[in-house]
Parts: sequence; structure tokens; C-alpha cells
Amino acid sequence: MGNIVAPRKSASSWGQEQNSWIIFSKVEGLKVTGNGNLDAKGADWWNSCPSTLRFQSCSFLDVSGLTSIDSGRNHISIDNCSHGTFSSITLIAPDESPNTDGIDIANSNNIEIMNSNITTGDDCIAINSGSSYINITKLSCGPGHGISVGSLGKNGEKAEVEEIHVKNCSFYGTMNGARIKTWQGGSGYARKISFEEIQVFDSFNPILIDQYYCPKKPCTSQSASAVQISDVTFKGFRGTSDKAEVIKLSCSQTVSCTNILVEDVDLRSTEAGKGAYSSCINAHGRSSQSAPPVDCLLP
Repeated sequence: MGNIVAPRKSASSWGQEQNSWIIFSKVEGLKVTGNGNLDAKGADWWNSCPSTLRFQSCSFLDVSGLTSIDSGRNHISIDNCSHGTFSSITLIAPDESPNTDGIDIANSNNIEIMNSNITTGDDCIAINSGSSYINITKLSCGPGHGISVGSLGKNGEKAEVEEIHVKNCSFYGTMNGARIKTWQGGSGYARKISFEEIQVFDSFNPILIDQYYCPKKPCTSQSASAVQISDVTFKGFRGTSDKAEVIKLSCSQTVSCTNILVEDVDLRSTEAGKGAYSSCINAHGRSSQSAPPVDCLLP
């Protein structure tokens, strides 16, 4: 019900678990609730990067009402968990803060996130390999980097992600809205993913598939292998972007994206003198009732 405040000392203050501040491990039926604040004093810890709150190998979680302020790295990390509900959560960090993902999910299944607000310097939600049956509804994101599936396939790793569903969410001044990002040279799949009924307000990349993800150059520009992206739906998008290219489906040149649907989309550019447009590399699927049209989707 009150405030929990992190120390302002060296990284050794965290003890042996220096990658996290507060950890719940191997607990079944855990409930964490209340209107208290977790204040991680993030600016003091950005170089050592501890996450604020980590759940690992937990099941049947119920987390609600918490506020996390100024995380050192991820606000909330969910790893090897199953059947969890996260609701009415507020996560806040400056838009220039590095690697401060709101919620980072890995190797977890049947996770539901709803009715929450995330303002941060990186992905509002990042969904990593080994995750399935993730449902995100009524989330407000911004600033931040949007909701991302990935990054996947780094250093040739095999990734497996499926049944990710995002609905009735809003993005305010974010770098991205709906994003899937993979490295060149990976393998595995990201499939059965949907983003529906999405509002974007001056988001830089409202709809983005990026299979050439490489935040620090140089990287391999083309590889014989890639994470296979398939069965992805972008439906019911409305809003604005501060650049003209509002839909970008940039798929691997060697492993195409298949069964991509873009439907019922109305996205406009606020960039002076330029109209909104879409682009594709090796993307296959169909589009209907889209403004701008996505004629580059190949049948």
C-alpha cells in the first residue's frame, strides 16, 4: 500500500541477483495487488540494468493495481510462467531511458495483460521466444517503442512464438505501434499473431514487420535462413503517423512472410506535403479496405 524505494548505491547492493530488484520464483497461485509504488531510481541504475519486478517459473499469477516508476531495465519480466493475469498496472519511465521495457515476456504461456498504462523508453510490451497464447487488451502505450513480437533469432537462434493477440489498444507518440522484429540468420517461427482495433496518434511506424532488425551496425544484410512469419492480421487500425510510410512489411528475401492480412485500415501521414503509403519486401497475403492501399502484398 505504500512506496518501496530502491537503494542509491553500487550494483553490489542488489546481492547475488543483480539482474533484478524484486523476484518471485516457483510460486503457484500468487496474488500481488495494491495501489503502492515501486520506485527503482532508474537513472542511478541504467548502466547496471536491474529489472524492477521479475516473475520466474510461476503459475496462476494475479497481479493488479501496482505502479512502477523509473525502472533500471524492464519494469516487469515474466519468464517461464504460465496462466497469469496482469491488470490495472501503471509503468512509468522517461522516453529517453534505455532498455526500460514495460513488460518483457519470455518462455511463457497463457498470459493476459489488460486495462493498463505504460509510458517508457523502450517496448511497452516485448514478447520473446517460447511465448504462446498471450492476450493484450485495452492497453495505453506511449511514449515508447510500441508492442513488439521479438526481437527473435539473434545469433542464429531458433525462435518459437504463436497465438499472440492484441486488441483495443492505443499508441501515443510511439516509435512503433504493432511490430514484429527478427534478426537475419535465425530460424523457427512467429505465427498466428493478430493486432485488431488499434488507435495510433503520431506513431512513427504504425504497422511494421522488420526482418532486418539490427540496432547496432554492422549486421548481415541477407542470410539463407530466417524466422518464418505467417498468419498475421492487422485489422481495424485508425490514426496518424509523423512519416509517410505508415505500413512497412519488410520480410526476409529468402524466407517470405505468408498469409499476411491487412484489412479495414485508415492511417494518415502528418508529414508536410506527403501522402501515406505502404511498402513490402517478399510479403504474401491480401489486403482490403485499406488506406493507404497495400497493393504490394503478393497473392
